[in-house]
Amino acid sequence: MSLANELNAVYTDFHTNGPPAATSIIRKTTSDFIASYNLDAAIKVGDKLPSFHLSDATGKQVNSAELTSNGPLLITFYRGNWCPYCNLALRALQKQLEDFKAKGVTLVAISPELPDMSLSTVEKNELAFIVLSDMGNKFAKELGILFAQPDELRAPFNSVGIDLKERNGDDSFVVPLPATLLVDKSGIVRNTFIDPNYTHRLEPTTALEWIDALSN
Repeated sequence: MSLANELNAVYTDFHTNGPPAATSIIRKTTSDFIASYNLDAAIKVGDKLPSFHLSDATGKQVNSAELTSNGPLLITFYRGNWCPYCNLALRALQKQLEDFKAKGVTLVAISPELPDMSLSTVEKNELAFIVLSDMGNKFAKELGILFAQPDELRAPFNSVGIDLKERNGDDSFVVPLPATLLVDKSGIVRNTFIDPNYTHRLEPTTALEWIDALSN
């Protein structure tokens, strides 16, 4: 089954069986954001990736210069380990990890969650790649890939016990778009997947095609 089919199954189940009060708000706010999001403000192919210094799941600082010194990067942003779509996407990438490594590419996942929460993500999804914490969404903001979720979504989040203040260390209620970037060893963005619809994710097989094209 493709990642898209798995994501669609989760969406259908939630919007069929979830509480109507919550599902209607989520559909409306998602639709409003998709209509208003300005893709022109996001990082583009050919741009230089801004440098970053972020903490990994153990609290160790990781910087972009060190990572690109080893070769190209495949960077994927996810909202948090509370998001079932994110967990499916991360697991799908994990399944292809050896293929990425064989092609000399370092896989990096980034979310606004605190390092302890990132560690939970690593353990929960049995991830063997780098997971970083972009606390305060500072790096994602530089890339133009943020969703400032409206206050109408706070009630649905609270109803299922999702406390973003506890997870992210702030009460901004902002999450990144689930974007994926392929960055070459010189730090130039070569491919992007940026979609304001958080239920859409890049297929790992497409990422491998990007990498193959980068090598040719």
